[in-house]
Formats: sequence, C-alpha cells, structure tokens
Amino acid sequence: MNIYITLDYELFFGAKSGSIQSTIIRPTEKILQIARQYNIKIIFFVDVGYLVKLKNQKKDFNSLEKDYIKITSQIKSFVKEGHSAELHVHPHWEDSYFNGKNWIFNTNRYKLSDFSKNEVNHIVKKYTEALTQISGKSPVAFRAGGWSAQPFKNIEGALIENNISIDSSVFPMGYYSSDKQFYDFRKIEAFKTRYNFSEDLVVEDVSGKFTEFPISSFKVSPFFFWKFALIKLLKQPKHLSFSDGTAITKTKQGILKLLFSYSHSVVSIDGYKASYLEKAFKKYAKETSNKGDFIIIGHPKAFSPYSLQKFSEFVKKHHNLSSFNVF
Repeated sequence: MNIYITLDYELFFGAKSGSIQSTIIRPTEKILQIARQYNIKIIFFVDVGYLVKLKNQKKDFNSLEKDYIKITSQIKSFVKEGHSAELHVHPHWEDSYFNGKNWIFNTNRYKLSDFSKNEVNHIVKKYTEALTQISGKSPVAFRAGGWSAQPFKNIEGALIENNISIDSSVFPMGYYSSDKQFYDFRKIEAFKTRYNFSEDLVVEDVSGKFTEFPISSFKVSPFFFWKFALIKLLKQPKHLSFSDGTAITKTKQGILKLLFSYSHSVVSIDGYKASYLEKAFKKYAKETSNKGDFIIIGHPKAFSPYSLQKFSEFVKKHHNLSSFNVF
C-alpha cells in the first residue's frame, strides 16, 4: 500500500482561533518527532491565507510579527527535512482580520465558489507565490478548505496557471451542505483511489489534466459519534486537544444525522477518530489487494495525546511494510 499522511496546517475558525503555539507549532512538532523516529515524510496542506494576513498586518501588531516568524520558520524547517508544503485555501481570510487581540473571522465567503472567477485567479496566484517564497518550493497539490471544491470548473484555470495538477479535496461517499460549506462526493465509490479528471472532480476522465488523490473514508456508525460525544463530555486528559481554540459548529441537522444514521467520514489522526485508523487501513488493503493508496488526513489543531499515540502505533506497525510518500 502507498500511504500518504496529509495534514491541514491551520488555526481554528470558531469563536476562538487558538494560539499559534498550542494550535499549530506544538502539535506539529509532536507529529514531526514521530515522523523522524520512523523516517517517514508528511504532506502539509498549508493554510496560506493565514500567512498572507500575518504578513500584511504584522507591521501593525508586534504579536503577529512574532507569529509570522514562528510559523514560517517551522515551514522552512519541515520542508528542509523532506516533508512537503502544499496549497490549502480557506478564502474567508480575504474578509477576516486581526483587531489587536483576536482574529475576527467573516465566513460569509467560506468557499472559493463564493468569489468571482477573477477573484479566484487572484487568490490562488497570490497564495501560491506566498507559499513558494516561504518554503522555497512551488506547490504541486491543492486542497480546498472545508473540502468545498465544487464547482471545480471555477478553480480549474487558476490551478493550471499556477502549475498545480493534483487535488486532494475529495473523500469517497462524503456529503455535507450548509449555508457556508458544501461538498458532494457521493458519486465516488467507496475505496476509490487515485484517478484523473477534468472540469468535474467527481467524474473520472482518463485523459484529464488533474489527478485526484481521494482522502480515504470509512463508514461510521451512529454509536461512534455517541461515544465521541461522551468522551468530549468526560474531558479525560488523553482525549483533550493540545489547542486552546474552538471549531466552527456544525448545523443541528448535520449533528443529528451523525447521531442517528450511518455516515462516511475521513480516515483521520484527529482526536478519537484515530481509533479506527488501523481498522480502516485493513479494509482498504483488502478492497484494493494491497495495491491502492491509503490517504490519511489530520489537523494539528485537533491532535490529542490519544490520537498521536494511535498514529505512532500505526506507523510503527506499517513503516517497514508500506511506502509512506509525498506527492
């Protein structure tokens, strides 16, 4: 199996963004320690909109100057170690700002599809150039914030113009719709691994200019989310996130759906979701006859002692048997 560890390197976007140290720097360093121990490489999807805002406002706020130095230093360091820095776009940063104390998030335009084609071209170009300047390497892969990459036709030209030919926003059978976030991957069959596409990222085209590396997904029962809710309620130290931030809350309809029906979720290092990492891998290995891709997602902001323990156990078991890759 080809295993890809992909991490969305970003703050929280809820009521509290979380401090850069506890939300990004510290948990990232903890997973890098595991990577060094087993000599594996990680793909970081860097939320470049945050870096651009830091750079633009750091002249006005000393704290942002310090944060910019910390985060760019860490990116340069992990790229030097052989990990990769790829393009992650949360376009709501275009409408958000720092008020001297906190980040004020305006998520009315959370998806790239909320912007005009010219605006999308400008955002992707600006973010690609910013990331290249920091990391020293041009990104080759893209992941949409909140998996909201549809309609892809609005993004296609901007990615081609910036020499980005890989997408990793899809996870098979995934679906979510709210006033701010939308994705529909139900056309992608379970256990589907990489494929080519053109204007529609859920329609395979063998001669397409783009290659999709779908995040692996796993069918989860409602019982899992009831247990997940109980664990959050008990606040056991091993299950507490390293971060001091808070996430954007799901809609009531979205929460009820998870609690009362089966759903497909990404295979993840985050929190209690790491509990099914090994089970999902075995299922993918069986369904693809050990010849497919197993693509794990994670968010340093959502790591806990438990999730990193599970990840370490997984890597220890498989690092000599599987290939851990970057794009």
